[in-house]
Amino acid sequence: MVWNCAATGIGSFPHKDPKEAIDLMLSCMQEVPYWPQLPSLGFGENMYAQFSTRLPGVKVDGRKKRLTVDLNDYDPEMFYTAVVSDDVEHFFHSKQNFRGLYTLLEAAKGKKFRAVKGQVTGPVSVGLQILDLNGKPAIYDEAYGEIIRRNLNMQAKWQAKKLREISDRPMLFLDEPSLTLIGTPFASISQRQVVEWINEVLDGVDAVKGLHCCGNTDWPLVLSTNIDVLSFDAYNYAHTVSLFPKEVTVFLERGGSIAWGLIPNMEDQIAKETVGTLLKRFEDYMDMLFRKGMDLDLILERSLITPQCGLGGLDVPNAERVLELLNGTVEAIRQRYRLGNMS
Repeated sequence: MVWNCAATGIGSFPHKDPKEAIDLMLSCMQEVPYWPQLPSLGFGENMYAQFSTRLPGVKVDGRKKRLTVDLNDYDPEMFYTAVVSDDVEHFFHSKQNFRGLYTLLEAAKGKKFRAVKGQVTGPVSVGLQILDLNGKPAIYDEAYGEIIRRNLNMQAKWQAKKLREISDRPMLFLDEPSLTLIGTPFASISQRQVVEWINEVLDGVDAVKGLHCCGNTDWPLVLSTNIDVLSFDAYNYAHTVSLFPKEVTVFLERGGSIAWGLIPNMEDQIAKETVGTLLKRFEDYMDMLFRKGMDLDLILERSLITPQCGLGGLDVPNAERVLELLNGTVEAIRQRYRLGNMS
């Protein structure tokens, strides 16, 4: 996939008006637009709540901002009937919880983008957020953990199908911030389970498949899954990925791509960065990988540039500044390395 450092986005926007959010996004991301979550509109737009609404027995408490399930009182029959019959329409995204998605689809009606990006919250992160009545994450219940994964797989299939209305190259990223907990006492989940669960959610999804983690994690483990794109917080953690040149090279040579979260999303960092400083930071990353024997041309060809994570925690002016830096930095990178547009 030849991205040539095209720009796209991660996660949320701070806007309360979906049209304003999509208009801003489309003005900045013309090659790989995406739909943002809009958590300022309520807990229903929270990344965990969005992908829990089709789960049997789950209660979404907007006031307490909590997801719970009584593991002794839920009926999975209708759920599994839809799964077994591959009824993806049963797992449609409601307009009430996905206003960014539907506003993008409406704005893009009659158009075809070269690519379009969506996201589904990953199985580890969702599973750790849904609690049983004893406060224990539902991911540790074998039967309900499988339901969570099947639900995400079907929702990903539905979303990929929907995004094909506006692009023949849909991209689906699993947002997995909780992968930073793997190997710690806060997540009793084995490496084998992580790989199996991610692959299970991605199985049969007709899209370019990515995974985003906004912290440090076991990168060789992530690269061993069936993803096509590794998306990570390069602003803080590029050096950690560079520790694994062999694994990254194998990933790229099998057709993989890297989405560099180069643009900061914290107010104090946004204020001190410019296009020039971010270009220098990216050049340093490329030099670091080149010195480790990696093919610089291949890396650049297979790279996307993004904010380090979602923008929902910012005010609107700062979110606009992030996108301004993103656009300017992509242009500067392409001029520096003589790259064309994506193809």
